[in-house]
Amino acid sequence: MEQATSDVLQDLRARVAKLDCTAHRVQAVLPFGDPTIDARLPNGGLAVGALHEVAGGGNGVVDGATAALFAAGIAARTSGKVLWCMTRRDLFAAALAQAGLGPDRVIYLEAGDEKSLLASFEEGARHGCLGAVVAEVAKLSMTASRRLHLAAETSGTMAIAVRRWRRQTEAADFGQPTAAATRWRVSALPSEPLPVPGIGRARWHLELIRCRAGESADFFVEACDGEGRLRISSDLADRSLDARDGRRRA
Repeated sequence: MEQATSDVLQDLRARVAKLDCTAHRVQAVLPFGDPTIDARLPNGGLAVGALHEVAGGGNGVVDGATAALFAAGIAARTSGKVLWCMTRRDLFAAALAQAGLGPDRVIYLEAGDEKSLLASFEEGARHGCLGAVVAEVAKLSMTASRRLHLAAETSGTMAIAVRRWRRQTEAADFGQPTAAATRWRVSALPSEPLPVPGIGRARWHLELIRCRAGESADFFVEACDGEGRLRISSDLADRSLDARDGRRRA
């Protein structure tokens, strides 16, 4: 009788240990490396085992360029291969490399339709041996986002949904609620001025529209460098303070 009781207790301890391991993994975060941005995120960074959403602002709603580069910079700072799922063949690998995500780290997956894309996205997030999974999606329902978030949470892999639409009017779908831990919008700004003719470092208006257990915020940043890191733009820093006055509580 005592032996049976001991076996049951050992089994329960093993199950609790697994739960504790999962909880620890979910709490892991990936900092941006800029204290101004990290201070606005729970635990000082992006949750690793979670789903995050990114969309472009302005013309970026359709081309998705700024959103893709922002996602690439995040993925570049994870460890391991990155699965990038898409339905359109317009991803510019050289631009991803400039944001720190080299071609030797990316596995490209082209899906025939949105349904296949979401299925591949979920499988990649559940796999557990990838640094991050990025997918360019148009529609993301609450049910699909919950499945993706649960898959990422279980495996400890970061999942990033880059929202892209065929037409500007379809972007209204970005206002629908999802299970994503954070939701971002990235809009292009005039590049950094140079003392000589030329094009300086790209700059973005980065909006944290939704943050679970946090508040929304606005940042004016210099785009991702060769290591995937952002930096608050010095000559636009005061504007970020003004933008905070109109922030919304998530």
